[in-house]
Amino acid sequence: MPEIQVRKSFATQLIALLFAAILGGLVAAGAVVLLDGDDTAPAAATTTVVTSSTRPTSAGLSAGDIYKNSQSAVVEIQAGNATGTGFVIDEQGHLVTNNHVVGDSQTVSIRFADESEEQGRVIGTDPSTDIALVQVDLTGHDVTPVKLGSSADVEVGDPVYAIGNPFGLERTLTAGIVSAVNRDITAPNKFTINDVIQTDAPVNPGNSGGPLLDASGNVIGVVSQIQSENGGNIGIGYAVPSDTVDNVVDTLKSGGAVEHAYLGVRLQETDNGVSLSGVLAGEPGQKAGLQTDDVVLEADGKKIESASDIQRAVDAHKPGDKLVLKVRRGGDERTVTVTLGTRPPAAQ
Repeated sequence: MPEIQVRKSFATQLIALLFAAILGGLVAAGAVVLLDGDDTAPAAATTTVVTSSTRPTSAGLSAGDIYKNSQSAVVEIQAGNATGTGFVIDEQGHLVTNNHVVGDSQTVSIRFADESEEQGRVIGTDPSTDIALVQVDLTGHDVTPVKLGSSADVEVGDPVYAIGNPFGLERTLTAGIVSAVNRDITAPNKFTINDVIQTDAPVNPGNSGGPLLDASGNVIGVVSQIQSENGGNIGIGYAVPSDTVDNVVDTLKSGGAVEHAYLGVRLQETDNGVSLSGVLAGEPGQKAGLQTDDVVLEADGKKIESASDIQRAVDAHKPGDKLVLKVRRGGDERTVTVTLGTRPPAAQ
């Protein structure tokens, strides 16, 4: 988890190890795999379209309609040895992709649907949400930007569509449903990304940074990771929700750096509730008087039932904001007001 690190039972820890994120291009059994490809991936001579259904969606659009309306906005991104996907969101040539696709690159190669190429400039990145913003000159390119929709009302069972470049197969369409919401995944800097959308739409290495579209063709997520035992799709993919993406993009467009609030504690989920298994020295929680073994009962007046509840409470704030916690220490309950700090570059 992020600043909040959770300790659970031995069996749960074993499961967590099996599903640990592999960030160096290696794949382990049961790994959560980041979906960037590499420069050895086979190049596709033609566009490959794969879909599980062409029936009209509730908005009256078929999978084919959604593909035709959206595919010009989807680009292939080459950054060093990483190959991924991105999508254009406005007429100014801003496009969204994953932070782990662009890495430390300042410029990336962009391939459009017409096979033409341009150099794109990385405007900014946010490792904590695995989102990057790139800008490219659209002059001479027939591109219709896609729109960022809202992920707030996404429900399990909603039809979704992913367009990307799996294994270098350009602009592949796959279809599925939202199979779960409010999932947590680990960002490249080891903090947690909350409220992630889970889908069974097939996505594979190279799909990273591509759009997850709803039945109206609006982007509700950015495809980022899969759960896999062998590096290939087994029907569990994860997309960073568009509401998170929208906030990050607005900040990066303005030239700002994305900052996240920081509490600086480690958590343990037990039968008695969510307790502090560690309070980092010199960090906001310790400065406010939180202590190891405190059990967190409420955050800003809302009942705490999981470590994720606390993380969401922190994420709802900005650095410098006050977070009011009710904790149980021994047999007593008390209120602790924490002035939140700024999240460090990587989880401790």
